[in-house]
Amino acid sequence: MEGMDVDLDAELMQKFSCLGTTDKDVLIGEFQRLLGFQLSPAGCAFFLDMTNWNLQAAIGAYYDFESPNINVPSMSFVEDVTIGEGESIPPDTQFTKTWRIQNTGTEAWPPGVCLKYVGGDQFGHVNMVMVRSLEPQEIADVSVQMCSPSTAGMYQGQWRMCTATGLYYGDVIWVILSVEVGGLLGVTQQLSSFETEFNTQPHRKGFHGPYPFGQS
Repeated sequence: MEGMDVDLDAELMQKFSCLGTTDKDVLIGEFQRLLGFQLSPAGCAFFLDMTNWNLQAAIGAYYDFESPNINVPSMSFVEDVTIGEGESIPPDTQFTKTWRIQNTGTEAWPPGVCLKYVGGDQFGHVNMVMVRSLEPQEIADVSVQMCSPSTAGMYQGQWRMCTATGLYYGDVIWVILSVEVGGLLGVTQQLSSFETEFNTQPHRKGFHGPYPFGQS
């Protein structure tokens, strides 16, 4: 297909076509990986079902069906706002992961876009957050509430922007987490949140000191 910017390994594809697996989840996962997470699991299942779950035929059907005139949104990762390099967090600790992203395209993003978890460690139950439509070159911060694993170590997960129709776009966004006993990041965030809440509450009569836990 003219304009197709994907070089599929023919030998690898032949191996997949000979697998003969009936595990649909495996086929969907391989389909997603070969497309570079360009399509949602539901979209992959559509093309696989249409080709009787033949991976090689489904890949071909996808590129035959995909219109070269579709203008895919653009997104670039700018920086980590929280959980940067060298920062650690204690086990079993709630924290907020924030990334800074930019619409690097020439058109505004369509409505209904979101940031979705696509692989690696998930850090809690949240697997998707809605993101507002950004104008061309606009920069915004996107946050996800997470919880660190219970065991110390290095962990990583991947997230991607996704349209309402299931098309993934832009850079893969990583969360790389160092879990250490005695890590300070989660505590710092919790104290910051407490300070903000405390300062926005009305002062109680008779309270004259900064004693949020009571004066001894």
